[in-house]
Amino acid sequence: MAAKEKTVKILRQHAFEIFQAGLAAVDPAEAIFRHVKMSGDVLQVGSHRFVLSDFEHIFVVGAGKAGATMGQALEELLKDRITDGVMVTKKGHGVPLSYLRLHAAGHPVPDKRGIKGAEEILTLVQGAGERDLVLCLISGGGSALMVSPAKGITLEDKQVITRLLLACGADIHEINTIRKHLSRIKGGGLARSAYPATVVNLILSDVIGDDLNVIASGPTVPDTSTFADARQICQQYGIWNQVPVPIRKRIDDGLQGEIPETPGANDRIFQNSCSQLVGTNIQALEAAGVKARQLGYNALILSSFIEGEAREAAKVLAGIAREIQASGNPISAPACILCGGETTVTIQGEGKGGRNQEFALSAACSIKGLEGVVILAGGTDGNDGPTDAAGAIVDGDTVARAMEKDLTPRDYLNRNDAYHFFQMLQDLVITGPTGTNVMDVYMVLVG
Repeated sequence: MAAKEKTVKILRQHAFEIFQAGLAAVDPAEAIFRHVKMSGDVLQVGSHRFVLSDFEHIFVVGAGKAGATMGQALEELLKDRITDGVMVTKKGHGVPLSYLRLHAAGHPVPDKRGIKGAEEILTLVQGAGERDLVLCLISGGGSALMVSPAKGITLEDKQVITRLLLACGADIHEINTIRKHLSRIKGGGLARSAYPATVVNLILSDVIGDDLNVIASGPTVPDTSTFADARQICQQYGIWNQVPVPIRKRIDDGLQGEIPETPGANDRIFQNSCSQLVGTNIQALEAAGVKARQLGYNALILSSFIEGEAREAAKVLAGIAREIQASGNPISAPACILCGGETTVTIQGEGKGGRNQEFALSAACSIKGLEGVVILAGGTDGNDGPTDAAGAIVDGDTVARAMEKDLTPRDYLNRNDAYHFFQMLQDLVITGPTGTNVMDVYMVLVG
């Protein structure tokens, strides 16, 4: 094997090892055990202390891609103290549970299984009283998975607007602003149903800035968005006239004050509620940085706030790789640059892929011909868009290898068909469902 090929092979292997180290740091079970402790009859959640004998019942509910794994950890801590519980996770992300009922639902487009799970959760917490404790486990994906349409809105209506929002390039803050105003359970709706019980939220963040009212559309926390925001977002992306009539009517009724806004911070339903953030993207990046240094790289975390169009964000990371080689800035080689966040894709083609695969394909075009550079983009949940891949990995020879197979990278990028491109090159990053979800990791290695 030529020295150049050997170098790239090592860089690729190191990229996978660094990515895996980041995933291990945000394992949902370990995240729960770090922040939740049992000592006799006392449950310690962060700085909050609960004497369990003070409560008549303990209920566990929640939703998200990491929900089943989080639930399993809480079962290990509480065991038969749990009175009852319901979790909703994405199909394929389940694990065996002993005390909680588990629903596997559709994501990112909601389905009937999500409605069934959400209704069971609402029924359970509506029966809770002021001497009951509700432990709510929230993680990314929970918004699509836990579905309870507001009066007058059907599942089909929600499926239509979900597809519109995913295709137009709206970010998760914007998507969830709209979702919160079309739901009985989002935007504080679950907290309203559980009142006057004590509600403790354990949250694994999958949004930029770790905004609690955006993660899974904030079912148990105060909301800061409005019906006016929801309408403005639809108009901004030019989809308002395509939105189902019942949804437009609800938003307009909200603007006229005929439907109350989602509950804010001063609402009494939150007086017996507290929240603990248990896992974030920056934790994954920090662990990845430690692993990179162990492997001999100078490591730098650039940002955990990366957003915008995937193909454009990729060009920035590719430019940094070129700068490292040219001037040794911002760090000298061997270098590992780490970023996190969640980009978007404005869908214009008929292909198959996800934001990380699109990021990687754009990066491949931008680092064409560079020696000793590898870029990896991967979703921490193990699923990138509607595919079985977490993302993809590329190097300076990716475009050349593609052309040898008569694959034109720009054509695949224009069709939003990165999955099939990388599948034929065997450059997909396949992890399977990881059980966690703290947005995406982007990595540049310069040998």
